[in-house]
Amino acid sequence: MFDLKDIPRKSNDFYMNEALKEAKKALIFHDVPIGSVIVFDGRIISRAYNQVEKQNDPTAHAELLAIKKAIKRIGYKHLLNCQLYVTLEPCSMCAGAIVLSRIEKVIVGTMDPKSGACGSIVNIIQNSSLNHRCDLEFDVLQNECSMIIKDFFKNLRNGTIEK
Repeated sequence: MFDLKDIPRKSNDFYMNEALKEAKKALIFHDVPIGSVIVFDGRIISRAYNQVEKQNDPTAHAELLAIKKAIKRIGYKHLLNCQLYVTLEPCSMCAGAIVLSRIEKVIVGTMDPKSGACGSIVNIIQNSSLNHRCDLEFDVLQNECSMIIKDFFKNLRNGTIEK
């Protein structure tokens, strides 16, 4: 007899690679290349990339767009038992949305020492004063996630990318 527990789970590297695929889509629109996927029961239920420039909207971050898609997909405001994979550590806006949506775990590719809100500057998603806290894992495909951001800003400074 076939049992769902016997299905092999994909690795964190697999899901982060999917988030990296999303990040690369942002480059088409000269957006900072950040991507995210949300996983429930081993399946990706939403994916998104940064669309701040594309939508001319400072709130169009990959994490927020993925959260909105996942909520529509499951039909409930809370993403219980879901994991969020994101190539760059979420900012305070996204961290707040992660807490409010009740995501179980956040897996971060690379840290953001300038505006990270999941451990670099502050740690909103694990703040004991809030009514929900998320598990947190760092440095999944850290080199790849870091390089896509570094290359983007290097090209921006060199004039290869126009804003």
